[in-house]
Amino acid sequence: MELEFVAANWYLFAAAAVILFLLFGNSLMMAINGIKSVNASEAVQLVNHQNGVIVDVCEVAEHQKGHIPGAINIPLSKFAARSGELEKHKAKPVVIVCRSGNRSSRAAITLRKKGFESVYNLSGGVAAWQRENLPMEK
Repeated sequence: MELEFVAANWYLFAAAAVILFLLFGNSLMMAINGIKSVNASEAVQLVNHQNGVIVDVCEVAEHQKGHIPGAINIPLSKFAARSGELEKHKAKPVVIVCRSGNRSSRAAITLRKKGFESVYNLSGGVAAWQRENLPMEK
């Protein structure tokens, strides 16, 4: 009986699988690649106590509207070509940020593949940073 239902409604199960992948695929890929998510206060600790750096992958126009103080801006659209600029920070914790925390995971995966050991993704991105009333600059 259950098999008949599954066979008759296979498209519902396929849609559910796609939705689950879209919801959890990003987190799964980050976990597989050894990338940790951190909240805003953990990111501050990495910068202040472990000499970490923040890399903002927002586009230039977004970055100019407001960004985390001291963040290095390398837009995601140019990240593959410009990621070499971060080589001098390879031994440091690197926190990748974007506006909401979605685009930054792609850049974080790129850095892990290039041998960066301590790569973090700011969960919720710059928006989460602002919700915590942490400093921003223009």
